[in-house]
Amino acid sequence: MSLLTVGTVAFDNVETPFGKAENIIGGAATYISWAASYFTNNIQLVSIIGDDFPPAELGALERRGVDMAGLQIKEGEKSFFWAGKYHTDMNGRDTLDTQLNVLADFDPVLPPSFQDPQYVMLGNLTPTVQMRVIEQLTSTPKLIALDTMNFWMDIAMEDLKKVLKKIDVLIINDEEARQLSGEYSLVKASRIIKAMGPKFLVIKKGEHGALLFHGEDIFFAPALPLEEVFDPTGAGDTFAGGFMGYLAKTDNLSFENMKRAIIYGSAMASFCVEQFGTENMKNLDQDKINKRVQKFANLIKFQV
Repeated sequence: MSLLTVGTVAFDNVETPFGKAENIIGGAATYISWAASYFTNNIQLVSIIGDDFPPAELGALERRGVDMAGLQIKEGEKSFFWAGKYHTDMNGRDTLDTQLNVLADFDPVLPPSFQDPQYVMLGNLTPTVQMRVIEQLTSTPKLIALDTMNFWMDIAMEDLKKVLKKIDVLIINDEEARQLSGEYSLVKASRIIKAMGPKFLVIKKGEHGALLFHGEDIFFAPALPLEEVFDPTGAGDTFAGGFMGYLAKTDNLSFENMKRAIIYGSAMASFCVEQFGTENMKNLDQDKINKRVQKFANLIKFQV
């Protein structure tokens, strides 16, 4: 099944208590595509970059089955850039620099071959850009998932609410869920958010796992305890890529299969944080992924 992914393709400078990495490859669409590529080879990427982006990185994604027909390349301009420094606990971070560059005027254009995907993952962008993508679809996808953040809730809440009416799955963290709903209890927050449009709600809790809500059903997936966490950047997008990639592969939208997708997304995110940037995502295989998923299964396996 085809998976359309829309988001940033960018450069990052990242500093953590374990080191520093400069001008590494990042961006939501990059992480989503790498993670999803281990489940499906029919990925359609929509983004924008400058002519400073390494062709070798694009080629590596293409070899993983990522179609770049929707990638705009602006000659003489620079790609989106973000720099951040993580706190000692690796949960909080400070943004040191954000350069929108080509992203400032990004108007996504879907090629005709991209306009009828079965699955859609809308990465964290302005709600108006996300809506622009939905408006170009010529058929109704089986599933549309969306990521957003506090910033858009602060400055574009009405536009965000319009987009929420058009989607099936919202993927946000616990702080964002509380802001969007106005409720501290995540159970109460889930009811309010689902009433805004999405049938499924995924609430990420970082090192404390993730929650899946649908109707009255709730599923909790733990985070895998790791010996070393080098770089949390992109973990949420990698989670989304693994989640959507697994759904596109299995083409099964039951709650039971959604639960499995949460575990696969969590497994992919656990690989991402073990190295800076996308490096660890480039060296996986199905055996490594299956063994990591089994570790998650062992965490929650018990008998009553």
